[in-house]
Amino acid sequence: MPRLSEVDRHHALGLLQAGLPISEVSLRMNVNRTTIFSLRQRLHETDTVSDRPRCGRPRFTTQRQDRDLVRNHMKNRFLSASASSRQTRGRNNQHISANTVRRRLSTSSLRARRPYIGPILTQRHGHQRTLWAQEHAAWDRIQWLSFVFSDESRFCIEHADGRVRVWRGSGERYQANCVREHDRWGGASFDGTSMCCCTGSPKGAHTLLAGVCF
Repeated sequence: MPRLSEVDRHHALGLLQAGLPISEVSLRMNVNRTTIFSLRQRLHETDTVSDRPRCGRPRFTTQRQDRDLVRNHMKNRFLSASASSRQTRGRNNQHISANTVRRRLSTSSLRARRPYIGPILTQRHGHQRTLWAQEHAAWDRIQWLSFVFSDESRFCIEHADGRVRVWRGSGERYQANCVREHDRWGGASFDGTSMCCCTGSPKGAHTLLAGVCF
């Protein structure tokens, strides 16, 4: 249940003074009956509806700073909580911790997860894949048995440390800004192509195919 703001508290008391029962007011304000009952009791005992002094550590960030944190991580899903905490100042120009950032992001349903590693595909790569698939869509099982892919060499220009995390919500695993691109190509080429060849088949010999993107 959400907490009532100062304006909502006075609004709830106005509804009570208008003769509405506590249960009806609680439904309208979307809070528990106990909240409305305690609010009326506090007004009767202290003549105020302000919050009582609370124990525990004070909140270091304002609501606007919380929104800024979420907005920054939505723009850059791979921004770490530690880096975000160093860039953000809380109330009274105080430093905030990485755990504070994680809690603020958690309230917006963002969790730090291992990113999906996807290949770096350009528009040309996608076009070549589509053409290759269309040309071989009608092949039968015998034809595919005579097809050999040569994929023995791998080249990795940028090595991942395995500890990168992406801030995403449920169902965003394959979203473009949540995928970590990786140059993990098969074949002896740096431009995203693989070598493949066909052996002899009942329908005759096939020539070497090169430059097919996989």
